[in-house]
Amino acid sequence: MGPNPVLEKLGLKESDRVAILHVDDVGMCGASLDAFADLWSRRSVTCGSVMVPCPWFRATAAWAREHPDADLGVHATLTSEWPGYRWGPVSTRDPASGLMDGELCFPRTSAEVARDANPAAVGKELALQLSMARESGILPTHLDTHMGSVMDAGIYGAFVQSALDAGVPPFGLRLGEDQWRKGGYDGKTAAILADTVEKLEASGVPMLDRIFQLSLSIEDDRAARTRDMVDKIAPGQIGYVVFHPALDTAELRAICPDWRSRVSDHELLASGTIRRHLEDQGVNLIGCRELRDLMPEKH
Repeated sequence: MGPNPVLEKLGLKESDRVAILHVDDVGMCGASLDAFADLWSRRSVTCGSVMVPCPWFRATAAWAREHPDADLGVHATLTSEWPGYRWGPVSTRDPASGLMDGELCFPRTSAEVARDANPAAVGKELALQLSMARESGILPTHLDTHMGSVMDAGIYGAFVQSALDAGVPPFGLRLGEDQWRKGGYDGKTAAILADTVEKLEASGVPMLDRIFQLSLSIEDDRAARTRDMVDKIAPGQIGYVVFHPALDTAELRAICPDWRSRVSDHELLASGTIRRHLEDQGVNLIGCRELRDLMPEKH
């Protein structure tokens, strides 16, 4: 695809490079909220997204009310992956929704969501997650996806509609069908993702170009690997650079086997290294609020 049309709307050139420094999983636990609060105060990141069904959502909302400048979206949550620390739907307790496993929590994997979730139930759940965020004092700037669980032919439409109804941009990448296939998606899903994003962009909804995310299973050389990763943001593109920072606490260690990588993400971002690296290269940094402000009035 050609240069992202959002660049011109932002007053940038077609050849400019843009990065969004995004924090996932805000409010998943106390350590994730405290990490985001610290990074936001340092201006080391440009936005984050909150997990509404999780236990620390209300504490996150209280923090957000005290920091109305914070750029926070909703991290569309349909999975609950940890064995001893779990959460479930905010919209239903009906097993027929396909949103719960045998423990009456969200399924552990995105594959289970794709297999079992009722699209109508997904739409209702995500609409309520967005509504709860707004009612708690968070004005969502975007809707993205926890573990990519909405990136499936059967439920991506419900995800997109939930975002549009709330007036925020949904997560979507400007990729062709072949590119989605190369990313491991089946043919039906690849076709729907490519077609939906194309139509959204044609209607004026701002879309992203690439997502950059270092696997949490990689514990070594995260700083160098992250620098190498963000260097791949191409001219004319908006790169969505995702981190999962958390403070090193007993709570975090008990929840997450990948806690070392999360702590490393916080330390790396807090140092300002990545932001300075991008700025030194002339990469423009934006948040998701800038994208929300470009949303058309009607879709």
